[in-house]
Amino acid sequence: MKHPRLALAVACSALLALAASRAPRDERVVLSSEHVSYEWKPGWGKLPDGMSLGNTHGCVVVDSKGRVYLNTDTEHAVIVFEADGTFVKSWGKELAGGLHGMCLVREGDGEFLYLAHTGRHEVHKSTLDGEILWTLPWPEQAKVYEHAGQYAPTSVAVAADGTLYVADGYGRSYIHQYDRERNYVRTFGGPGSELGKLRTPHGIWIDASGKDPVLLVADRENQRVQAFSLDGQPLGVVATDVRRPCHLHQQGDRTVIADLAGRITVMNRKLEVLAHLGDNPDPAKRAQNGIPREQWKDGEFLSPHCAHIAPNGDVYVLDWNYLGRITKLARLK
Repeated sequence: MKHPRLALAVACSALLALAASRAPRDERVVLSSEHVSYEWKPGWGKLPDGMSLGNTHGCVVVDSKGRVYLNTDTEHAVIVFEADGTFVKSWGKELAGGLHGMCLVREGDGEFLYLAHTGRHEVHKSTLDGEILWTLPWPEQAKVYEHAGQYAPTSVAVAADGTLYVADGYGRSYIHQYDRERNYVRTFGGPGSELGKLRTPHGIWIDASGKDPVLLVADRENQRVQAFSLDGQPLGVVATDVRRPCHLHQQGDRTVIADLAGRITVMNRKLEVLAHLGDNPDPAKRAQNGIPREQWKDGEFLSPHCAHIAPNGDVYVLDWNYLGRITKLARLK
């Protein structure tokens, strides 16, 4: 016969085991629609002890090896992770405060970063390790500025022939074009809401999927995406089902738009909407930099500032937040 206390202990253990088996377990967070599906990867991006992201008010890109590069306003202006979230390195102490737009360009056998710096009123080209190769100053030749302080570039795009486009998203809403040797070519856009005019051209991207490549512009405060020919002629509004588009990127069969007003939009290459994902249900948390960590929720974005599709189809989203927030969405379909 078992001792009464032993019998009680066994019974309690059995009950606890049964309760644990029936307790709710952490469930995967999946963002999906009829056409797309992504798994939200909680806690992606592990930093070394004592290091924090700080304000994330820039962009995110992925190189051919799957490494992820993102901007912060701290002395860690560019932080690099492996695809699994392992920290690799950081660099850019001299670029702290204002590194805003970033695009990755493959040139020959190499890959390079083109960086827009709002605080310095400049554009830089660097290696993936942070060596600055050249700096492009404010476009005096455009004759639309009295001084450099009126120019605050937010995004850069590079055509296949090396032609360079710079969006003055936080300045006077112009786009400036340079040839591959960085000689000034022309300026187009400018403030306004009519076709061809812009209100905060926050992000730009060259869509080379059609017969003729076009420059796509996230015309944020006009709540639309416009298309321009590569010589600056307006071609039309190509997307309006957006709130405050900040940046767009294309890879494979998809286009992704980071929308500052609390969600991302996934489109096909024809810019037809497939899904709005991660929509924050609380308008007070959208397009806000100061949302504290305890109010973050997996599956809900705050203020998407940049989104990038990796070569394997995964999507990385950088929220504009004073603490810094980066999210990985693993593509399921």
